[in-house]
Amino acid sequence: MRKLAMTISNANRNIRLIKMLMTILIISLASKAFSQDKNGLYILDMVHHNPGEALTQSVFNDPTVLAKQGYTGQVMNDFTFAHAAITFKKLNPNIFPEGSKELEWVMKAAERVKKNIKAAHAAGIKVYYFTDIIVLPKKLVELYHDEICDSQGRISFERPRTLEIHKIMLDELFETFPDLDGLVIRTGETYTNNVPYHTGNNPITNKEESHIKLINLLREEVCVKRNKTIFYRTWSFGGMHESPDYYLKVVNSIDPHPQLIFSIKHTKGDYLRTFGFNPTLTLGKHPQIVEVQCQREYEGKGSYPNYVMNGVINGFEEYETNTPQKGYKSLNDIKNSPNFKGVWSWSRGGGWVGPYISNEFWCKLNAYVIAHWAANTAQTEEEVFNHFMDENGISGASRKSFRELCLLSAKAVIRGHYSNELPFNSGSVTWMRDEFLGGIDPTPESKLYSSGGMLFRLFDKYYKEGLLQKAVAEKYEAVNIWQTIEALSRKIVIRDKADQTYVRVSSQYGLLLHKIIAEGWNIMALGFEGDKTGSYDKAKIKTSIKNYDNYWKQYDDLKKKNPSCATLYKPYAFVFKSPEYHLTNGMGASVDKYRKLVNREMSDEKSLPVKK
Repeated sequence: MRKLAMTISNANRNIRLIKMLMTILIISLASKAFSQDKNGLYILDMVHHNPGEALTQSVFNDPTVLAKQGYTGQVMNDFTFAHAAITFKKLNPNIFPEGSKELEWVMKAAERVKKNIKAAHAAGIKVYYFTDIIVLPKKLVELYHDEICDSQGRISFERPRTLEIHKIMLDELFETFPDLDGLVIRTGETYTNNVPYHTGNNPITNKEESHIKLINLLREEVCVKRNKTIFYRTWSFGGMHESPDYYLKVVNSIDPHPQLIFSIKHTKGDYLRTFGFNPTLTLGKHPQIVEVQCQREYEGKGSYPNYVMNGVINGFEEYETNTPQKGYKSLNDIKNSPNFKGVWSWSRGGGWVGPYISNEFWCKLNAYVIAHWAANTAQTEEEVFNHFMDENGISGASRKSFRELCLLSAKAVIRGHYSNELPFNSGSVTWMRDEFLGGIDPTPESKLYSSGGMLFRLFDKYYKEGLLQKAVAEKYEAVNIWQTIEALSRKIVIRDKADQTYVRVSSQYGLLLHKIIAEGWNIMALGFEGDKTGSYDKAKIKTSIKNYDNYWKQYDDLKKKNPSCATLYKPYAFVFKSPEYHLTNGMGASVDKYRKLVNREMSDEKSLPVKK
């Protein structure tokens, strides 16, 4: 009996020892995950949900998926900001009165923030909340309007009360969410679509001085006082993001702090091809992370193959042709800079509306390569790419075909959307964006940002320089590349058969879309030349219109017959106005203009009396 008791006692002791060792292991793993990667770099990811729409369904919303892919942190960006989920009770209890629907909304929002923080930490990664500054409760602005607003009605950091209120806001924010690891700060754009009881505006009302004042406030209140992290995005308007002089004037006025990090897009401007590598990267004495978009908002959003990470890591093709780079041109060029502290991938999102995808394969590829490269920057891009193929069961002859397809996709996009050889400046690049195709309607820019008139100005420039037909030829060159891509897609075998199907369907999607673009540009160029000379090549226009109509039908049929196919593009010019985000003009209207002209003239010719 005594021996049995001793056996039980020893067993219990062993169980306690095992539990203790398990606890130590869990804590150790969590500690390792909560730190930056072993190379000292941050590896962050964000799903950028469309403001005002239902949240994007994505595997990248799951922090356990991010942890498995080597990410060290998650940026939460559902546009229900953490600082919108507080009550400001210490300032004034009347801002969100007890029993009000506004307070109920705030409390529900706070529960979602807490849930997101808990989920990220349970997965072993940190969480940072995307934060538009300035966003404040409407009632607060009403109550303190004369103390916080300038003569133009803007909430201004030039008013001392505004600074005081933001200190109160940050106090309550971290009291309410003490486990929140930090904030990602955006200025320049302010989206209140998802916060119905809040309002706001761009805080940068006094150029560089506004940035300096705001950054010093955040540094003191968040980094110094609480040892939390601030990622200050340079994306703004007025030069902070892409002007070395402007950037340096700001950052050289701020004392460095290890928890104050500047976040900079890799492009000199938005995520667009033909835009140079960002010249502010590596400048100054502050740590920097580089923002990279995986679901390219101006280039299909994952609806067709568009592999960009070879260009991001090694430099894009156009950096040797129409966008020559004087300095750095890639992440490989800056990875050894003491300021380089990691990458932040936008796995999903950016821009507005569609195309909408149901298969994230192309987003996953871009995200995988940038995250795994950042984990060990001694690797080549191709080595990381090969690991992706290993993990996705792409083997044998399929490997060569898949690699070729992906590299060709970047060549097809630069020729189909922009140009690899001809001038293609910032006034033209967004003729095609989100789910829209612009035309050559000469409508001037709207007061709300619009792509109306972009191609008209570009065509006018090309026509005057004798380059218009060369520009059209490049669109047909893109089609030829897409035909190769589509043929390659049928040779590729992938372990996941849904992904295999999507590679093929999305390649067909890219081919048909770019056939539409090539014929659309041809029709518009022929028509534009006719408008200038008074003489139209009606036979060529008519043939191209027939092709254009046929490709639209095939494109529509592709969607109808393939459930995995993304939603389709629309032949309208973009305008920054919800909910449609488009004008009535665009490629469709431009083509129809010449359709009517050709039909009318040919009808007139048929009605002429026959000469005897």
